[in-house]
Amino acid sequence: MTEPVRARYAAAAERLVDLPLDQAGLGCGNPLAVADLKPGETVLDLGSGAGLDVLNSARRVGPTGRAIGLDMTDEMLALARKHAADQGVANAEFLRGHIEDIPLPDGSVDVVISNCVITLSADKPRVFAEIARVLRPGGRVGISDILAEPGLTDAERAAGADRVECLSSSLTTDQYVAALTTAGLTGIEVRRTDQHADKLFAAIVRASKPL
Repeated sequence: MTEPVRARYAAAAERLVDLPLDQAGLGCGNPLAVADLKPGETVLDLGSGAGLDVLNSARRVGPTGRAIGLDMTDEMLALARKHAADQGVANAEFLRGHIEDIPLPDGSVDVVISNCVITLSADKPRVFAEIARVLRPGGRVGISDILAEPGLTDAERAAGADRVECLSSSLTTDQYVAALTTAGLTGIEVRRTDQHADKLFAAIVRASKPL
């Protein structure tokens, strides 16, 4: 996520951190709308930014649950922790790290969410492998992300990369499903939501780790 995008996210989070879940999306969608969080669960947000989705997850899983945000920048982690303290959310925590190398033990998470971050990774297969690793058997994935139309050519990607950040790296639906399948995830569903840019669209992705 670029600095201008992070700045807009942070400013919006300052205003919207009290909003209910169905109004909380600040990335390319609202992964919480499909994550179906339950009291007592542990949820991990990849690329948590200013922490809005983590705080709303923490409220959904309740005091017996745990919401974890993972981000690679100290600035966003500090802002997210400030939001958690200001809102009195005690069951949220924020870790520094990369989504390609999640600093959590195997099988420690019930649900993984992410909001328009995975598309920016240069090593998506590693991200999906890490998601599968940290999920408990039966664990779930609820991702909002940007995908590419199947007809997008390499030349079009290169020509527009300076205008649209994720144009050069977004996967098609078939590529996304294949990468999740290779990681060992099943029950994969991709639902298109909005047009994001020319030949790019936002989608909700669901998947699960077999029991």
